[in-house]
Amino acid sequence: MTYDGLTRSTPGRQAVAERCRGLTEARWFGLAVFVLILANAAVLGVETYTGVVHRWHGELKVVEHCFLVLFTAEVLLRIGAHADRPRDFFRDPWNLFDLAVVLCAFLPFARENTTVLRLLRLARVLRTARFLPQLRIVLVAVGRSLPGTVSFLLVGALVLYVYAMVGWVFFADDDPEHFGSIGRAVLTLFLLMTLDGLGDAVRAGLEISRWSFVYYATYVLIASFVLVNVLIGVVITSLDEARTMEEQQARERGRPSAADAADATDDAEHELRTRIATARRALDDLEESLERLPGARR
Repeated sequence: MTYDGLTRSTPGRQAVAERCRGLTEARWFGLAVFVLILANAAVLGVETYTGVVHRWHGELKVVEHCFLVLFTAEVLLRIGAHADRPRDFFRDPWNLFDLAVVLCAFLPFARENTTVLRLLRLARVLRTARFLPQLRIVLVAVGRSLPGTVSFLLVGALVLYVYAMVGWVFFADDDPEHFGSIGRAVLTLFLLMTLDGLGDAVRAGLEISRWSFVYYATYVLIASFVLVNVLIGVVITSLDEARTMEEQQARERGRPSAADAADATDDAEHELRTRIATARRALDDLEESLERLPGARR
């Protein structure tokens, strides 16, 4: 018996883990699971047609049971691949997500509630991110950008409320349809944030007062340009962080990232050039030695 940290490993577990890893890490296995997820999504789409459901109700039930069996087998294989180090399985968020999606389908309340069951089946579609690195990076970036997005929403709500109150004070009597209450004013400004109908709003405001142009101009400048650019900056920063995390995880798994592959190519090229230069110097030294031998041609 050997010990890896605090995880006890036996030869039997090691053999099971190696055999399961040979399956789960094979290219065909990932492709097969990806196709299975797409097929599950297609069946979900087909079930939105009432006529098809009534006619093929039994067959669709059988297909769903087959999907559940196959997804369960896949998760069991992934668990088996970590038989020698079980804790590593639970350290991967995608493994936890896969396990939760499969286990929830076996819960009694989920199987009895059609809506919940359909939502759980729909969650399987999100598993495509596991097999698409770029999509996985985007999802991780969205998750990491949530704290910054919450701050953005708070600032945006504050700006929206202040401008809504100002608009209610100045335009409520002359334009009650858009600024008759704080709720109407907030809705109007929220729609203007996308610059939709801005021209009509400015023209209506100029009929009330020429100073309304300053009101709309400052609001559009702050809400549609400054805040949106701040949000874009938060998302881009999160994308860079997610890409760095993905490259780090790839290095830990032993699969070099694109940057590592480029560095390895540069190192190999540099080493080859060094060897060629060394060989040339050796040949020059050999020629000089031969020329110094007695009887060498001058």
